[in-house]
Amino acid sequence: MAQFLWQQLPYAVALVLAVAGVAYTNVSHQPLVGYWEFLALAIGVVCVVTKWPETQGKEAQLRLIWTQALHWIAVLVTMNIMLMSGVQQLLPTPATGLVLLMLLALGTFLAGISLLSLQISFLGLAMGVTVPAISWLKQSVFFFLLGAVLLIGLGITFWLRQDRRPAAASTDNQMEA
Repeated sequence: MAQFLWQQLPYAVALVLAVAGVAYTNVSHQPLVGYWEFLALAIGVVCVVTKWPETQGKEAQLRLIWTQALHWIAVLVTMNIMLMSGVQQLLPTPATGLVLLMLLALGTFLAGISLLSLQISFLGLAMGVTVPAISWLKQSVFFFLLGAVLLIGLGITFWLRQDRRPAAASTDNQMEA
């Protein structure tokens, strides 16, 4: 079990870093250009490192490096196009973080497909699913807050009502005796 968790650690770390980047962008209202570029490069390195032991021969290893390098350069170029000032004027800053996460998720998913790696494909899917989840959660925070206030109010009401019942029942029993 420990070995399995150790093998899955790079994927879990990449997912946590991606979600943390979106969360920070939403809080600070500033896109983290260097952060997304670093994360794309880090996932590219994870792709090469995880497939390296399965790759036989120098030619196949060189092909692995070049195909992943070209793939992740294309992802980085697309991310930087989204960060150009003309495009930035069309999107609010929190949306930019979500768009960059979606591009990173798409790049990761496609890298997983080209490498025939279920873990990398799943990482891309997980990152992609976090985009609508984050936007839904952000829109639903007020609803959740109202729901929590309602539940707390109902809990306090029933708790106070329950405290009063035994006192009334004991006085009725004393009057009958």
